[in-house]
Amino acid sequence: HAAGDPWNGRSAVDGLEAFTDGVNMLREHVRPTVRMHYATIAGGDVPNVVPEYAKTWMWVRDSKRDGVQTVFERVQEIAKGAAIIAGVESKLSVISGNYEIMVNHVGAEAVQKNIEQLGPISYTDEEQSFAKKIQETSGSPVIGLDGKIYPMIPTDEDPSGGSTDTGDISWVVPTVRLRVTTGAKGAPWHSWAEVACAGMSIGHKGMVYAAKALAMTMVDLYEQEPLRKAVRDEFEKTRNGHVFKPYIPEGPPPLPEGN
Repeated sequence: HAAGDPWNGRSAVDGLEAFTDGVNMLREHVRPTVRMHYATIAGGDVPNVVPEYAKTWMWVRDSKRDGVQTVFERVQEIAKGAAIIAGVESKLSVISGNYEIMVNHVGAEAVQKNIEQLGPISYTDEEQSFAKKIQETSGSPVIGLDGKIYPMIPTDEDPSGGSTDTGDISWVVPTVRLRVTTGAKGAPWHSWAEVACAGMSIGHKGMVYAAKALAMTMVDLYEQEPLRKAVRDEFEKTRNGHVFKPYIPEGPPPLPEGN
């Protein structure tokens, strides 16, 4: 009981807070590309009972898997220390993990050629008006939609935030990606504004455009043996003998609560 005999209790929430405090202190001592996010999904039920169970769901990200591993090892030690501080037990489970994307320049150039052949995306006045309203509501510059074709992004440019299991695939088979407009520039990610654009003709146009570019590239790979060989040769050179090993341990992974 939190009032009657709290000295007999050991709070799991104390341990969780010590853990997240430790993670937040670690932020000063990681590379600028590192991201650490967490959400507490269990933290006691009522104030007058010392909580016996607490749980947080945490992600560690970096632009390279080696960086992720370095930070993850520190996080594991923080969890052990937090449990000691609170006098409780801790358990850490890995439920997901992704490699960074292996860039294939030859494949990317093949996709770029087909994008340039398709030409820019054109938008109706209604679509432009919709996008501008989204941008105005989001507090972003009201510039409408841009369907222009841009050069390939240099590989030495700072990577954008986000994670995708496409990274895992790219270390098993040669993989290419492309970016196509499916929403209003400046709208926040993971927001209703992005969903609204994706669910109407703006998003549909981008989806069909991307599908065409990928399909054209697949035809090129099927018909052009030298292109297939060049893509594969670059893949093998970049991989340099690395054998893909998933982050998730063998056996069924524990599923996060609420999913």
